[in-house]
Amino acid sequence: MRTVTLKRVVVTGLGALTPIGNDVNTFWNSLKSGTGGAGPITRFDTTEFKTKFACELKGFDIEKFMEKKEARKMDMFTQYAMVAAQEAVEHAGLHLDGVDKTQIGVIWASGNGGMQTFEDQIVEFTQTNFVPKFNPFFIPKLISDIAAGQISMKYGFMGVNYCTVSACASSSSALVDAFNYIRLGKANAIVAGGSEAPVTRAGIAGFNALKALSTRNDDPSTASRPFDADRDGFVMGEGAGAIILEEYEHAVKRGATIYAEMVGGAMTADAYHLTATHPEGLGARLGMERALEDAELKPEDVDYINAHATSTPLGDVSELKGITGVFGDHLNKINISATKSMTGHLLGAAGAIEAIACIKATQFDIVPPTINTGTLGEGIPTNLNLTIGKAQERTVNVAMSNTFGFGGHNAIVVFKKYKA
Repeated sequence: MRTVTLKRVVVTGLGALTPIGNDVNTFWNSLKSGTGGAGPITRFDTTEFKTKFACELKGFDIEKFMEKKEARKMDMFTQYAMVAAQEAVEHAGLHLDGVDKTQIGVIWASGNGGMQTFEDQIVEFTQTNFVPKFNPFFIPKLISDIAAGQISMKYGFMGVNYCTVSACASSSSALVDAFNYIRLGKANAIVAGGSEAPVTRAGIAGFNALKALSTRNDDPSTASRPFDADRDGFVMGEGAGAIILEEYEHAVKRGATIYAEMVGGAMTADAYHLTATHPEGLGARLGMERALEDAELKPEDVDYINAHATSTPLGDVSELKGITGVFGDHLNKINISATKSMTGHLLGAAGAIEAIACIKATQFDIVPPTINTGTLGEGIPTNLNLTIGKAQERTVNVAMSNTFGFGGHNAIVVFKKYKA
């Protein structure tokens, strides 16, 4: 029987494009200060929409990163991916002429792919009496895997390359897969993450039809309020997050700066409902238990949990039930926070940017806050430290990030403060 010695996997580069910052440092500073990103939608006329606000990117110009003719070949979700990946590759100091590109891969996530591309083409199709004169870039711009392909082509990375699609758990799934490839010795480094561009007419109307979005149009800045008694749904966000995961010895040999260590991850299913989480959080609980087992950690080792907590009435409660089932009496020593209160919900990209929040928390011993939460809602335990209102300084040796998606997909990742 073949035995495999698992390799250490470390974080050597980060990239972020978010509604509260167009790079990692700005994003982290906004998280620490409790800056929210919600406001009226500027991209289209919302007169007939139930929800008229979102967490949009601000001051973003793709032509600062690529020529217009190249950008036109990409949907926004791919543009976002390219920008975040570029920051991460540069941050990691990956000198392309000094690495074996056949051993570097890309595992990139998107829950929806090219929503704007699909919407635009179908609108044009109906306006031309259904004459099928489609743009030749329609399919390449639309498909969810194209971002991974575009990143690999830009840098010449010839290792593993594919897309994970598990709704709002997508980019956490990408991180788990990348982690496993590297620790099994099948890659030296992987660009892992996700991007999403769902602030479109179809995106907003579709989630409105599910009654998933907040309709707090009179006060969008406080609409994302996880755990609050008056929460009424999530706030749509957009953007991308990229993380360079790398085999430890490879990183040390090339003199890379190491920001954290990824030590565990797990994926499970609720096997319960199309869009609702299990009311007792059973799938989430199983995922957290397996992630800790994978990391060879105990519940009492965890200092911080970045909760999925989207600000929906049912989801927030069920997640906390799952967390309580795993951590029990240790819960009063753990910080929990919901950074979606600031970024909105980036769907398939949520896991990546929330993993970055966890990595930064272990690096700087700061837990970002949950904002907009006043009176706790029914079913929300009052004895938990939900890091409400203000960031808290504390030792963060281990941080866990939860992500859950429609279809009952759960993905959990665990990071540890780096020690040589």
